[in-house]
Amino acid sequence: MKTSVIILNWNGKKWLEKFLPSVIERTRKALIVVADNGSTDDSKNYMRLHHPEVVFIEIGKNLGYSGGYNRALRIIKEKYPHLQFSVLLNSDVEPQEGWLDPLEKRMEKEASLGAIQPKILDFHKPNNFEYAGAAGGLLDKWGYPFARGRVFDDTEEDKGQYDSPEFSKIFWASGACLMIRVSAFFESGLLDERLFAHMEEIDLCWRMNLKGYDIECCTSSSVFHVGGGTLGAISPQKTYLNFRNSLLIIVKNAPTIVALRIISGRLFFDAAAGALFLFRRQPQHLISVIKAHFSFYKMFSEFAFSRSNQKKAWPEHGLYNGSVVWNYFIRKKENINL
Repeated sequence: MKTSVIILNWNGKKWLEKFLPSVIERTRKALIVVADNGSTDDSKNYMRLHHPEVVFIEIGKNLGYSGGYNRALRIIKEKYPHLQFSVLLNSDVEPQEGWLDPLEKRMEKEASLGAIQPKILDFHKPNNFEYAGAAGGLLDKWGYPFARGRVFDDTEEDKGQYDSPEFSKIFWASGACLMIRVSAFFESGLLDERLFAHMEEIDLCWRMNLKGYDIECCTSSSVFHVGGGTLGAISPQKTYLNFRNSLLIIVKNAPTIVALRIISGRLFFDAAAGALFLFRRQPQHLISVIKAHFSFYKMFSEFAFSRSNQKKAWPEHGLYNGSVVWNYFIRKKENINL
């Protein structure tokens, strides 16, 4: 056994009931773990009564995605030091038969690989890619993340357009189903708990890349993801975290001159996004964008200078030298190719 599959749970008993049996059935020769982020919905009793074979970790309080997985991975590393890889798996994910094997084999073969994701499809529309990661994450010149098969809220139908080659280098792998090399995870500094939730996997992959590790998508492995299972797909809180965190990880990891250029451009683009929310009669999201920028300015120095002695750079793979915002909203291009 080389791999642990860790499901972070927070009041997600309904997702455990729905998807954990398929994870167990379709995941062989791996340690399956449920790490509970202080749930109050009887998840603990459900696990005790129905899945005593699954390792259950009680974290005690909601530490968010970053804190919860950091705590769980520290415990797993201490108790099972022989495990080389871990999959961080959302509780609302249904893996397909044979999903783990190609990911694990690729990790074993390529020592320079720090993280890898499968193809992520929509549980409700199985022929379509799902928002959270699709066929691998990319970044445009202004620091906006998007994915092969998904630009903003538009997702493509999966017609095999990304299946060749089987393994593709990308900028970031999705936190919905993220296989990591445990040694690379700890070497890169774990997940940043200051981000709490959203964009933390992009920050991790960026730092892994700066340490010399590659990030890939494997299209011979696939999972179905419900999406918005923990925080609603159109939640103002999600809007706030996405806008704030995308700015924070730029000043944290990009060279100073590059970061300042990007932030100045983002003032325009984010203002335009706020105007669009207002036009769509979603004032709560406009407020979230404004709050995100105020929070970013407050946290700027903490992120910009906390790693001043560490290398900062734009990684070489998975970058789009253009504006995804311009191409999508102005040029009306739903598919953005590198």
